[in-house]
Amino acid sequence: MEGSGGGGKHFVLVHGLCHGAWCWYKLVPMLRAAGHRVTALDLAASGAHPARLDEVPSFEDYSRPLLDAVAGAGEGERLVLVGHSLAGLNIALAMERFPTKVAAAVFLTAGMPRAGTHLGLTTEEFNRRITPDFFMDSKTMVLNTGQGPRAAVVLGPKLLAAKLYDRCSDEDLALASMLVRPGSQFVDDPMMKDETLLTEANYGSVKKVFVVVKADACMPEEFQRWMVDLSPGTEAEEIAGADHMAMFSGPRELCDVLLRIAGKHG
Repeated sequence: MEGSGGGGKHFVLVHGLCHGAWCWYKLVPMLRAAGHRVTALDLAASGAHPARLDEVPSFEDYSRPLLDAVAGAGEGERLVLVGHSLAGLNIALAMERFPTKVAAAVFLTAGMPRAGTHLGLTTEEFNRRITPDFFMDSKTMVLNTGQGPRAAVVLGPKLLAAKLYDRCSDEDLALASMLVRPGSQFVDDPMMKDETLLTEANYGSVKKVFVVVKADACMPEEFQRWMVDLSPGTEAEEIAGADHMAMFSGPRELCDVLLRIAGKHG
């Protein structure tokens, strides 16, 4: 899903676990109406992307659509990357690879690792904090991949309703339940454990803004603020009254925050 505008910024919107570009459908026209270019993309084996998850060997391959989009940005074009939830790790990788192409990176209630630590740090901490019944009726499965077995998850309808879409419309919840696909946190990928991956010189040099979603039932505000504190110099914005899927439950508030960030850092 891509569109162009004149003199505006270029937002690249990246979905979280099991989701796709479709989850930005309310936000895309708002940003375009404000004069900006918007690319909402499907990561590998997500949304309308043709690959199956067992055909995606690594987190690098999962991130490939984003890495290609950032690499292909025009000369002098500086992007505003927006990563939701698990996609904080995808945009972190893109920031490390292409720091000069990113004007600002927005972590929307998203995993935000610290430079000099491993990429999987925030996922590990999140999984450490949750209770054993957190994933409710979600189903875990083991995929047979070329790199050996890998754990995957299918988000259950009760989890979607209780922890992700709890402040969304019935229509948005129904849409999500039809479109979510199996996903993986790639916790066993060597890239997740590489403490030399995220450098101060590259990842650490890009302006980071964390959008704290105060009523998030999936990723509590306390955990979001822990990540902000983990990376000194990170700016924080807040959205009240939205759930984990703030692009559905608070699209106007989210749009206003993104326009403010782009105006300041673009």
